[in-house]
Amino acid sequence: MTQKKIVIIGGGIVGLCTAYYLNKEGHEVTVVDKGQLKSGASFVNAGYLTPSHIIPLAAPGMISKGFRWMFKASSPFYIQPRLDKDLIQWGLKFMKSCTPTHVQQSMQAILTINLLSKQLFLEMQKQPEFDFHLETKGLLMAYKTSQAEKEEAEVAVQAKELGLKIDQLGPEEVLQKQPLAPMNIAGAYWYESDAHSTPEVFMKNIIGVLKNAGVNFILENEVTHFTTQGRTVKSVGTAQEALELDELVIASGAWSESLLKSLGIRLSVQAGKGYRINVSQPTGITIPSILLEAKVAVTPMQGFTRFGGTMELSGINHHINTKRVAAIAKAASDYYPHTSITSEERTQAQCGLRPLSPDGLPFIGRPSAYNNLVLATGHSMMGWSLGPATGKLVAELISNQQTSMPIDPFSPERNYGV
Repeated sequence: MTQKKIVIIGGGIVGLCTAYYLNKEGHEVTVVDKGQLKSGASFVNAGYLTPSHIIPLAAPGMISKGFRWMFKASSPFYIQPRLDKDLIQWGLKFMKSCTPTHVQQSMQAILTINLLSKQLFLEMQKQPEFDFHLETKGLLMAYKTSQAEKEEAEVAVQAKELGLKIDQLGPEEVLQKQPLAPMNIAGAYWYESDAHSTPEVFMKNIIGVLKNAGVNFILENEVTHFTTQGRTVKSVGTAQEALELDELVIASGAWSESLLKSLGIRLSVQAGKGYRINVSQPTGITIPSILLEAKVAVTPMQGFTRFGGTMELSGINHHINTKRVAAIAKAASDYYPHTSITSEERTQAQCGLRPLSPDGLPFIGRPSAYNNLVLATGHSMMGWSLGPATGKLVAELISNQQTSMPIDPFSPERNYGV
């Protein structure tokens, strides 16, 4: 196999996993990022590996819920009202994708890539150069109301048909699983397939692994331009230098849409802001949970418990909306009566920007405009879970190998709503 000179734009979980698998294939890899690789969505997420998440974000019911929630600043799904052409176009594609047909066609692909990614995470964990937190304890989908129970029951039926193991538990059974953190709930569905990790630990670990393996990092450098010749990208320009390349990978998350415009490619990606609060005092929480009515994710991490959630479409910014942080803190004490988040913990809340595709599926593959460009973005709420699988698939594409799974559903030029 011919060694290629590869530039990856984006140093989040997807970009770093792509660098890992390309380096293993013997390629010369450079990662370019405008930050220091110390913050962002890959550091503040819930750390879930989610075979349970078979339903894409674009699903029936999301439009009616979205309209109810979209202008309420503390709601789980908030759209900041603004006249923005890209947001409007994204919204129209999103609405077109919210169909039962889209869900049915997407579920198997979402499950397959999630299972592949979980397997790759577990393989990494066994490697001597890796040392990171990863536990397979499943995931509780906890509910208070009969409506939430009914909605999750419908998902559970579909998940079981795809081969996942799910148990419905009463409050007493949940307490038996997690005796030190009693929950104020009517019950929960327990998805045995899921796992959880501590994102900061993994990110620090994989950066060290890549540096030791000879991967080049160009940090705090924003991409300013591209040089192209016909259907080939020849180089990536930053403020400091021009990087010649054989292959280019765009793994720049929420920034992908604006970056690709300069290559003449239209890709619809909106930034979906999520928040997290870390609680360092003991909570007794040992099993990850999604608090269904509040849409809050709870993760027992290495040394702390993380409460995170909300989806906010307010453009690319890192402004902290205190109403949304307060809603997460309230949910924590509503569902876990013995847990109280302090005002100091709330003031230390952070946010990250998820790259939302209009139909909830990632973009993985080559756009037709260029013969040496691969996209790896648009992972919506599954970026952490799908990092290793995306990296592996991109490496297989660039190395001209058969991909570990079909990637047609993730085509950057797919039609929405079909």
